[in-house]
Amino acid sequence: MTTNRIVLITGANKGIGLATATELAHAGHTVLLGARDPERGAAAAAGLTAQGLDARSVRLDVTDPATVAAAADLIAAEYGRLDTLVNNAGVARDWRRTPEELPVEAVRETYETNVFGVVTVVNAMLPLLRTSPAALIGNVSSGLGSFSFLADPESPIWEHATLLAYNSSKAALNAVTLVYARALRGSGEGGIKVSALEPGYCATDLNGHSGHATAEEGGRRIARQLDEALAGPTGRFFHAEGGTYPW
Repeated sequence: MTTNRIVLITGANKGIGLATATELAHAGHTVLLGARDPERGAAAAAGLTAQGLDARSVRLDVTDPATVAAAADLIAAEYGRLDTLVNNAGVARDWRRTPEELPVEAVRETYETNVFGVVTVVNAMLPLLRTSPAALIGNVSSGLGSFSFLADPESPIWEHATLLAYNSSKAALNAVTLVYARALRGSGEGGIKVSALEPGYCATDLNGHSGHATAEEGGRRIARQLDEALAGPTGRFFHAEGGTYPW
């Protein structure tokens, strides 16, 4: 992504979302930090603007359609288009809990953010994405949502195969990604590309900071995958270490 792009990242006031925003802003792009909490979002954006980077906070709760619609209106009024949408916001409510220990309410809550929230944001931002000459949607997923992984007891991350809500929500997100990739292939000026991204197992609030990589490493990986997704075909599932996953 060598020319300036307008980029919206959900869940961007901390962790991998903020690290991704930092990478893209340093690359010369205008970065909009979607955040549920306006104060935290503003503080995160201020940290970037203090470095001379082009960033601003946008109030956006993916589980609240009113804030999503308001964010779309703001972007339309201020920028007139959206080039890249990164659906990064996510939750995990079943860390270290077996499927039988997990209340069904926690599964619903996970899907509200990880799946339904993505659909809400994509649909609200589509009119803006269609005005971009090269639009891209990147859905932050996980290898834990790969059916190939879930069926492979020899996988190095097999110990996490029983995360009912998180893994199944990411598998659903992968299906959502493929559906949009097919549906939006001819949409807008140059079509809208849609792919799934993976930052790797990073130490964040989502997993109690148990990951092996840093959030900054995850942000660099997502930024690299966005470049690859824009340059290549639609509908891919990128691996944190390079290459792609089997769905």
